[in-house]
Order: sequence, then structure tokens, then C-alpha cells
Amino acid sequence: MDAKDYLEQYYAQYDEDNRLRSKHGFVEFHTTMRYIEKYLKPEDRVLEIGAGTGRYSHALAQQGYRVDAVELVQHNIDIFKQNTQPGENITIVQGNALDLSAYQDDAYDITLLLGPMYHLYSVEDQKQALREALRVTKPGGVVFAAYCGNDATIVQYCFQRGMFKDPKYQALIDPVTFKAGSSFAEIFVLYRKEDIDSLMETMPAERLHFVGTDMAANYIRDTVDAMDDEMYARFLKYHDAICERPDMVGVSHHFLDVFRKKA
Repeated sequence: MDAKDYLEQYYAQYDEDNRLRSKHGFVEFHTTMRYIEKYLKPEDRVLEIGAGTGRYSHALAQQGYRVDAVELVQHNIDIFKQNTQPGENITIVQGNALDLSAYQDDAYDITLLLGPMYHLYSVEDQKQALREALRVTKPGGVVFAAYCGNDATIVQYCFQRGMFKDPKYQALIDPVTFKAGSSFAEIFVLYRKEDIDSLMETMPAERLHFVGTDMAANYIRDTVDAMDDEMYARFLKYHDAICERPDMVGVSHHFLDVFRKKA
């Protein structure tokens, strides 16, 4: 099977639509939306590349923004369409983050790349997705790119869940640096900040924020899900206070790189 076949198979059985709706999952959504809303202006046009089932696209369309969405996996597109509400100014097409030739240069004020970097297995493909996202963004526009964190996965899956006992996973992880590799079958590509810095060093962009979007929430998900509303509100404030701290961001399961396209 090729990469798309594995993704189709994975998302056909995974409940992506509800991933961000639990209290621990909502931390990632809350954080990402908080940063998007810092830069949104009235009448902005938004493109979401790799929109999944449309959690962000629909939230922005419901705020009155014009949103165009691109998604690779047909199963996700079907759910995206089911979730579309009357009055949303939104489109969804099947497409690939590596080739946005259907979209003009310098067309969008805000570009979201919140899924594709999870599933691109070569550095050249990763750079191509970033180049395409920047190409379709207006000079001065803002791009939001999401990544899966290497070390949170090592701690939670390899140690807590014992996956280091499986030779298949041992073979994917450098025994000295604990940097994880991936393959089509493993679905997810894992990054450290230095990997992302290396991808961005030649891009025509200025970094605005580097954020851990879930930080502790996935490590203590049962505790977070059991919080009453007052404690949960306090936890979100704590998370907001630490999510850009350089001494802490590397523990996050998900990163958000926010950058402005240079004029």
C-alpha cells in the first residue's frame, strides 16, 4: 500500500471528528483557535490545507469568515460535508498539500496547515508543503503549521505503554538520541523543534510564535477530563501561561508554528 492507502485505512476507523471535543482534547483546539484569532481581521480569506473533518474550518466559517478547505482523505471529506451548517461560506475539495496549483499565488490572509505535516515522510515533501502554504498566502499573511512532538510520544507510548518491548518500534528509534523515525504503516511523523527550525530556515517567513498546543493535557488526560468547570478554567489559564515557554514546549504532544510571510 502507498501512504494514501494507509491514511484512508486509518481515518476510516479513527474518530477524528470527536478528537478535540473531550476536555483534554479541547486544550489543543482552544490553543490553536486562540492564536488564529490573534491574527484574524474582518473580511480575511482563510485556506485550510488538510482540513480533516473540518473542526477549524467550520468554527471559522461560523464566525463569518470565507473558508476554502482542502482534504486528501475522502472519508474525512464526507464528514466535513455532513458538518456544514446553513449559512457557512465554505468550500471543500479533495487535494494534496504538496500540489495546490488550483489556488493562486498570494490569495489568502490566513493559511492553516494543521494536519499534513503529520503524514509527510521526507524532508523534501515537508518543505514542499510549507512552500505551497506560503505561496498561496498573501505577503504579510500568517500561516499556522502543526506538528506531532517526538518526546511526548517516546514518554507516553514507548515507556508508559511499553512499546519499547516490541522490536518493530525499537528499530524505529535511535538508541542514543531517542529520535523516532516513521513509515507509512506508523502513520505519524514525529518532530523536535530543531527539525522544524531546519525546515523553516530557508523559507520566506518570520516566526511569530512556537507553541505547545496540549502540553500536559495528554499526560494527565483522565485528571483533566474529570475536572469541574472551575478547575478546568484554571487549568486552561495555566496552560495558556506556559505554552510558549522554551523550557517546557518540547514536552507537548503537538506543536504549532506560527509565521508571517515576508513581503
